[in-house]
Amino acid sequence: MRPDSLVSPTLPAGALPGIVAVLGAGTMGQGIAQVAAQNGYRVRIYDAAASRTHEARTNIVAQLEKLVTKGKLTASARERAVECLTIATNLREACAGCNVVIEAAPEDMALKVALFREVLDVAPNALLGSNTSSLSLTELGAKVGAPERVIGLHFFNPPPVMELLEIVRGIATSDETLAHALDLAKHLGKTPIVVRDSPGFATSRLGVLLGAEAIRMLETGVASAADIDRGMELGYRHPMGPLKLTDLVGLDVRLAILEHLHKELGEQFRPPALLRTMVRAGKLGKKTGEGFYVWQDGVAHAK
Repeated sequence: MRPDSLVSPTLPAGALPGIVAVLGAGTMGQGIAQVAAQNGYRVRIYDAAASRTHEARTNIVAQLEKLVTKGKLTASARERAVECLTIATNLREACAGCNVVIEAAPEDMALKVALFREVLDVAPNALLGSNTSSLSLTELGAKVGAPERVIGLHFFNPPPVMELLEIVRGIATSDETLAHALDLAKHLGKTPIVVRDSPGFATSRLGVLLGAEAIRMLETGVASAADIDRGMELGYRHPMGPLKLTDLVGLDVRLAILEHLHKELGEQFRPPALLRTMVRAGKLGKKTGEGFYVWQDGVAHAK
């Protein structure tokens, strides 16, 4: 995304939707909604918890204001982006007339299926994009009953900053849906990669494996969390070490992905005992204020 300007794409008639529905107002949903709004799309945000939806809009407006303060966004561009954001009070209101629906709900297959089945009645021709980082798009599409329209749109945290969009094609995803997803990525300012539906896709499979090994190293006293991270940042030019990244993503999210991949791919993805213990203790990373680091005002501090 180009954070220094807001450009409403000039679209051929019918080529791309003017309205994007984002289902789920957590960290990822907020980021996806911000990206779409900054790039000229009208965005409807919906979450089953109404208070979370209102909080999401407040947070997005605050993030846009920070960009203005830092000189990365003009005041007029911020105003246009804010005008693009709408809170939906129910799923039908969110999705009516949309050509793209992106779910950013928790990693629960039954929940995602239920959401998309309801969308079918409201937006019968919409692209159904899932932000899942590990669940099967082929299974999701089959259970929804519209496999040709379901595709993975795996954004990275934080979506307004991260350039990559991993597009995951299920077995029955149509060529038209894939082309639509690629066009959407372009107009959101993202660089897409296209991967075949397989456990963990490309990015989650590699990312969680590195993170899990870093947790095992911490667990066995190889080095401190800060030094493990520093080794990958300085020695391998990773912009963020695997433990700090796990804090940012959420330890509970990483645990769920590892459990899924352990079941699908084998022993190398068994979750470390330390990760399970920290999740049980409620130390989930940045969102709870403590994980492998202590987080204050959005900044990580070594323990």
